[in-house]
Formats: sequence, C-alpha cells, structure tokens
Amino acid sequence: MDEIILKNMAFYGYHGVLDEEKKLGQKFFIDAILYLDLKEAGKTDNINYTANYGLAYEMIEKVVRNERYNLIEALAERICGEILDSFKEIQKISVKVKKTEAPVSGIFDYFAVHIEREREHAHE
Repeated sequence: MDEIILKNMAFYGYHGVLDEEKKLGQKFFIDAILYLDLKEAGKTDNINYTANYGLAYEMIEKVVRNERYNLIEALAERICGEILDSFKEIQKISVKVKKTEAPVSGIFDYFAVHIEREREHAHE
C-alpha cells in the first residue's frame, strides 16, 4: 500500500485532563500516514486519483483546534474517523499525537499515542 505522509504538524489545542490544560492550552504535534493506492495518480498526474493532503491537513487542524478532549487517545481516534469518513480512497490511517508540554515533572521530549485504523468494509 502506498503512503501520503503528513509529519510533525503543530497545532494549538485545549486537550487534557487537568483544568490548566483546558484553560491555557498547549501545542500538539501530529503525524499522519494515509494509506491508499497511488498508482493511477502517478501514471496520470491527476489529483483525482489521490487524496488531497492540503485538505487532510485542514481537517486535522480543525479537529485539534476546535474540539476538546480529555485524552490524546480520543483526539487521535477523532482524527482517524474524520479522515476515513472524508476520503473514501484512503484504506488505512496511522496517527501519532505528541504532547510535548504535558504537566509531568521530569525531563522528556514528549508523551504520545499512536493508533492505526482501517476502513471497515461492508460484509455481503
């Protein structure tokens, strides 16, 4: 399966369990891999045979900025659902949500969740 990769997108959001996180917000870094067949897009040079990564970026940005979740697990799940619902050509998505400013005392780069979801095919 071919991939479109959106790496290290940074958005400000209000996700977290603690009241300070909900009030002050923080940056979240998102990686997404969109799995689909890109053969026709490559052969024809036609955008109709691919997923528009600019639109995918805007959808992810909207979810991170405008919605609020206690858990980054829920944020990642929502991103996956939004992309799969909006782009029928995408068969699978991988999303990593990184939280670099988590309210944890100690030294760390980030805390993250990484999930993968596949399109559910109707059984006949």
